[in-house]
Amino acid sequence: GIGNTLRVAIIGVILTTVLGTLLGIGRFSHNALVRGLCYGYVELFRNIPVLLQLLMWYLVFTEVLPDPFDPVSAFGLFYLSKGGFQYPIPVLGLGQGLAAVGAVIGLGLAWFYRRWARRKFEQTGHVRSMFWVPVGIVLACAVLGWVAGGAPTAWNLPSRGDGMVEGGVIDPAQTRDVLGLALAAGRGAAVTPEFMAVLLGLVFYTASFVAEVVRAGIQSVSHGQVEAASSLGLSKGQSMRLVILPQALRVIIPPMTNQYLNLTKNSSLAVAVGYPDIVSIANTSLNQTGRAVECIIVIMAVYLCTS
Repeated sequence: GIGNTLRVAIIGVILTTVLGTLLGIGRFSHNALVRGLCYGYVELFRNIPVLLQLLMWYLVFTEVLPDPFDPVSAFGLFYLSKGGFQYPIPVLGLGQGLAAVGAVIGLGLAWFYRRWARRKFEQTGHVRSMFWVPVGIVLACAVLGWVAGGAPTAWNLPSRGDGMVEGGVIDPAQTRDVLGLALAAGRGAAVTPEFMAVLLGLVFYTASFVAEVVRAGIQSVSHGQVEAASSLGLSKGQSMRLVILPQALRVIIPPMTNQYLNLTKNSSLAVAVGYPDIVSIANTSLNQTGRAVECIIVIMAVYLCTS
């Protein structure tokens, strides 16, 4: 139960941050259509209770999607149906592990490179890449680790069978469970309709609030800062990335933290669509043992520590 709750919370926070930030910036677009769509999104999803949104998405995944024996397929690799979403994953082995280690080392090297580039810029005024070179360092280190591990290319692929999505491993290597995903030999990886309903419902709902947080943060920056950035010859994108957003963060971070907490705690509503989070598992234990106080204390402790 704790693992399922954390899975929804962590993935949800990442997706909410990306979507909400884009919507918040879109509210300042000079394109009336983009600005109107962002405004309409916020007003729609912010004003509908999150429980109703969870139920809506659950009905979409369990009623509107095709049956498991006739799923929607993309490139013969991805399958979507009432039974969930199946997708291919690499068969984990030494190569993937060393690639992860290489990526971590690459992050450290990229951090040192950025410090060096910033110091050289202050000394010489010569601008060096602060994004693409660090990304290249991380990717290069990851690839080196993958090659050092034997450059494995085995994938666990789902495929259509007679009655449901099946498949096989394109390698004799053995599959393993990863992060609680429904991974088994010959089935790729899969997420359930309940998980998708909870994730999308929480992300779309919370992103509407995050968009308003970002919008308020941007509006808190003095217009003189925008004019100063323009006088330096910065484009609108550079002004937003280098001048406005860094100053807006002092206003954005505190309420943004509140939205992360709200998303994590709202995941307790997953019990309404049958997703086995900590509340659902604790309710089952409560019904089987009758120890209500202990189960409720466990739920409270989990959410308190997670938050």
